[in-house]
Amino acid sequence: MQEHVVQCLSPSGLHQMHYTEWGQRANPRIVICVHGLTRNCRDFDALAQSLETEFRVVCPDVVGRGQSEWLADKQHYGLPQYLADINTLLARLTADAEHATEREILWVGTSMGGMIGMLLASLARTPVRKLVLNDVGTLIPKAALERIGKYVGLSPTFNTLADANAYVRYVSASFGPHTDAQWDHLTRYNAKQNADGTW
Repeated sequence: MQEHVVQCLSPSGLHQMHYTEWGQRANPRIVICVHGLTRNCRDFDALAQSLETEFRVVCPDVVGRGQSEWLADKQHYGLPQYLADINTLLARLTADAEHATEREILWVGTSMGGMIGMLLASLARTPVRKLVLNDVGTLIPKAALERIGKYVGLSPTFNTLADANAYVRYVSASFGPHTDAQWDHLTRYNAKQNADGTW
Protein backbone atom coordinates (compact mmCIF):
# COMPACT_ATOMS: atom_id res chain seq x y z
CA MET A 1 0.00 0.00 0.00
CA GLN A 2 1.14 3.52 -0.79
CA GLU A 3 -0.36 6.77 0.46
CA HIS A 4 -0.66 9.90 -1.68
CA VAL A 5 -2.41 13.25 -1.82
CA VAL A 6 -3.87 15.15 -4.75
CA GLN A 7 -4.62 18.87 -4.71
CA CYS A 8 -8.26 19.73 -5.43
CA LEU A 9 -10.18 22.98 -5.87
CA SER A 10 -13.31 24.25 -4.15
CA PRO A 11 -14.96 27.69 -4.41
CA SER A 12 -13.18 28.66 -1.17
CA GLY A 13 -9.69 27.55 -2.18
CA LEU A 14 -7.42 24.56 -2.54
CA HIS A 15 -7.44 21.43 -0.38
CA GLN A 16 -5.63 18.12 -0.38
CA MET A 17 -7.39 14.79 -0.77
CA HIS A 18 -5.58 11.79 0.66
CA TYR A 19 -5.79 8.35 -0.93
CA THR A 20 -4.29 4.89 -0.62
CA GLU A 21 -3.13 2.94 -3.64
CA TRP A 22 -2.58 -0.80 -4.03
CA GLY A 23 -1.18 -2.85 -6.92
CA GLN A 24 0.84 -1.82 -9.96
CA ARG A 25 0.55 1.78 -11.19
CA ALA A 26 0.84 0.64 -14.81
CA ASN A 27 -2.19 -1.64 -14.52
CA PRO A 28 -4.91 -0.23 -16.83
CA ARG A 29 -7.65 -1.84 -14.71
CA ILE A 30 -8.33 0.59 -11.85
CA VAL A 31 -10.79 -0.04 -9.04
CA ILE A 32 -11.87 3.11 -7.20
CA CYS A 33 -13.32 2.37 -3.73
CA VAL A 34 -15.22 5.22 -2.06
CA HIS A 35 -16.48 5.09 1.51
CA GLY A 36 -19.69 6.23 3.20
CA LEU A 37 -20.59 9.51 4.89
CA THR A 38 -18.78 9.02 8.20
CA ARG A 39 -16.10 6.55 7.10
CA ASN A 40 -12.68 6.70 5.42
CA CYS A 41 -10.52 4.97 2.82
CA ARG A 42 -9.13 2.38 5.23
CA ASP A 43 -12.53 0.62 5.20
CA PHE A 44 -11.33 -1.01 1.98
CA ASP A 45 -7.94 -2.36 3.14
CA ALA A 46 -9.00 -6.03 3.08
CA LEU A 47 -10.76 -5.70 -0.29
CA ALA A 48 -7.80 -3.83 -1.79
CA GLN A 49 -5.35 -6.48 -0.57
CA SER A 50 -7.43 -9.20 -2.21
CA LEU A 51 -7.69 -7.31 -5.52
CA GLU A 52 -4.20 -5.81 -5.87
CA THR A 53 -2.75 -8.71 -7.87
CA GLU A 54 -5.29 -8.17 -10.66
CA PHE A 55 -6.12 -4.46 -10.33
CA ARG A 56 -4.73 -1.11 -9.34
CA VAL A 57 -6.92 -0.22 -6.35
CA VAL A 58 -7.32 3.40 -5.26
CA CYS A 59 -9.23 4.40 -2.13
CA PRO A 60 -9.70 8.14 -1.46
CA ASP A 61 -10.62 9.86 1.77
CA VAL A 62 -13.46 12.13 0.65
CA VAL A 63 -12.70 15.73 1.67
CA GLY A 64 -13.29 16.32 5.40
CA ARG A 65 -12.79 12.65 6.24
CA GLY A 66 -9.83 10.47 7.14
CA GLN A 67 -6.55 12.20 6.34
CA SER A 68 -7.99 14.57 3.73
CA GLU A 69 -8.12 18.25 4.57
CA TRP A 70 -11.30 20.02 5.60
CA LEU A 71 -12.96 22.61 3.39
CA ALA A 72 -12.64 26.27 4.37
CA ASP A 73 -16.40 26.74 3.90
CA LYS A 74 -18.71 24.00 5.14
CA GLN A 75 -21.37 25.01 2.60
CA HIS A 76 -19.33 23.27 -0.09
CA TYR A 77 -19.63 19.79 1.42
CA GLY A 78 -21.85 17.94 -1.01
CA LEU A 79 -22.00 15.79 -4.09
CA PRO A 80 -20.90 18.51 -6.60
CA GLN A 81 -17.65 19.04 -4.64
CA TYR A 82 -17.09 15.32 -4.19
CA LEU A 83 -17.54 14.74 -7.93
CA ALA A 84 -15.10 17.55 -8.72
CA ASP A 85 -12.51 16.06 -6.36
CA ILE A 86 -12.94 12.56 -7.82
CA ASN A 87 -12.53 14.00 -11.32
CA THR A 88 -9.23 15.54 -10.21
CA LEU A 89 -8.16 12.18 -8.78
CA LEU A 90 -9.09 10.40 -12.03
CA ALA A 91 -7.03 12.93 -13.99
CA ARG A 92 -4.07 12.18 -11.70
CA LEU A 93 -4.48 8.42 -12.04
CA THR A 94 -4.59 8.48 -15.83
CA ALA A 95 -2.15 11.34 -16.49
CA ASP A 96 0.88 9.06 -16.63
CA ALA A 97 -0.76 6.73 -19.13
CA GLU A 98 0.26 6.91 -22.78
CA HIS A 99 -3.26 5.87 -23.69
CA ALA A 100 -5.30 7.17 -20.76
CA THR A 101 -8.58 6.47 -22.52
CA GLU A 102 -7.73 2.76 -22.49
CA ARG A 103 -7.87 2.72 -18.71
CA GLU A 104 -10.78 0.72 -17.32
CA ILE A 105 -12.35 2.37 -14.26
CA LEU A 106 -14.35 0.08 -12.00
CA TRP A 107 -16.20 1.67 -9.06
CA VAL A 108 -16.99 0.23 -5.63
CA GLY A 109 -19.08 2.61 -3.53
CA THR A 110 -20.54 2.27 -0.06
CA SER A 111 -23.50 4.51 0.78
CA MET A 112 -22.30 8.06 -0.05
CA GLY A 113 -19.52 6.54 -2.16
CA GLY A 114 -22.19 4.67 -4.11
CA MET A 115 -24.10 7.90 -4.69
CA ILE A 116 -20.95 9.59 -6.01
CA GLY A 117 -20.36 6.59 -8.26
CA MET A 118 -23.92 6.62 -9.63
CA LEU A 119 -23.64 10.31 -10.49
CA LEU A 120 -20.23 9.86 -12.12
CA ALA A 121 -21.42 6.82 -14.08
CA SER A 122 -24.44 8.78 -15.35
CA LEU A 123 -22.35 11.51 -17.00
CA ALA A 124 -21.63 11.64 -20.71
CA ARG A 125 -18.20 10.18 -21.55
CA THR A 126 -17.89 8.67 -18.07
CA PRO A 127 -14.78 6.59 -17.50
CA VAL A 128 -16.72 4.20 -15.21
CA ARG A 129 -17.19 0.80 -16.89
CA LYS A 130 -18.57 -1.17 -13.95
CA LEU A 131 -20.33 -0.05 -10.80
CA VAL A 132 -20.67 -2.02 -7.55
CA LEU A 133 -22.98 -0.47 -4.95
CA ASN A 134 -23.13 -1.32 -1.27
CA ASP A 135 -25.69 0.04 1.19
CA VAL A 136 -27.26 2.48 -1.27
CA GLY A 137 -29.86 2.50 -3.98
CA THR A 138 -32.32 4.79 -5.67
CA LEU A 139 -34.26 5.09 -2.40
CA ILE A 140 -32.76 5.66 1.03
CA PRO A 141 -35.12 4.35 3.73
CA LYS A 142 -36.23 6.83 6.38
CA ALA A 143 -35.09 4.46 9.15
CA ALA A 144 -31.54 4.48 7.72
CA LEU A 145 -31.44 8.28 7.70
CA GLU A 146 -32.77 8.39 11.26
CA ARG A 147 -30.10 5.92 12.40
CA ILE A 148 -27.30 7.96 10.80
CA GLY A 149 -28.77 11.16 12.24
CA LYS A 150 -28.23 9.82 15.75
CA TYR A 151 -24.45 9.97 15.47
CA VAL A 152 -23.45 12.19 12.51
CA GLY A 153 -21.86 15.42 13.66
CA LEU A 154 -21.20 14.17 17.18
CA SER A 155 -17.67 14.07 18.55
CA PRO A 156 -17.80 11.64 21.47
CA THR A 157 -14.75 11.27 23.71
CA PHE A 158 -13.62 7.98 25.23
CA ASN A 159 -11.17 7.27 28.05
CA THR A 160 -9.74 4.20 26.34
CA LEU A 161 -9.45 2.78 22.85
CA ALA A 162 -11.52 -0.17 24.09
CA ASP A 163 -14.37 2.24 24.92
CA ALA A 164 -14.08 3.71 21.41
CA ASN A 165 -14.17 0.19 19.99
CA ALA A 166 -17.41 -0.55 21.86
CA TYR A 167 -18.95 2.62 20.41
CA VAL A 168 -17.85 1.75 16.86
CA ARG A 169 -19.40 -1.70 17.28
CA TYR A 170 -22.64 -0.10 18.45
CA VAL A 171 -23.06 2.53 15.71
CA SER A 172 -21.81 0.13 13.01
CA ALA A 173 -23.77 -2.94 14.09
CA SER A 174 -25.77 -2.89 10.85
CA PHE A 175 -22.54 -3.46 8.89
CA GLY A 176 -22.95 -7.15 9.62
CA PRO A 177 -20.81 -9.67 11.45
CA HIS A 178 -17.13 -8.81 11.95
CA THR A 179 -14.26 -10.53 13.69
CA ASP A 180 -12.62 -8.80 16.66
CA ALA A 181 -9.66 -7.98 14.39
CA GLN A 182 -11.98 -6.32 11.86
CA TRP A 183 -13.66 -4.23 14.58
CA ASP A 184 -10.20 -3.25 15.87
CA HIS A 185 -9.23 -2.16 12.34
CA LEU A 186 -12.37 -0.03 11.96
CA THR A 187 -11.77 1.59 15.33
CA ARG A 188 -8.06 2.22 14.76
CA TYR A 189 -8.72 4.19 11.58
CA ASN A 190 -11.78 6.06 12.87
CA ALA A 191 -10.49 7.16 16.28
CA LYS A 192 -7.84 9.76 17.01
CA GLN A 193 -6.01 10.15 20.29
CA ASN A 194 -6.17 13.56 21.97
CA ALA A 195 -3.25 15.23 23.72
CA ASP A 196 -4.74 14.28 27.11
CA GLY A 197 -4.74 10.57 26.19
CA THR A 198 -8.48 10.31 25.55
CA TRP A 199 -9.82 9.12 22.22
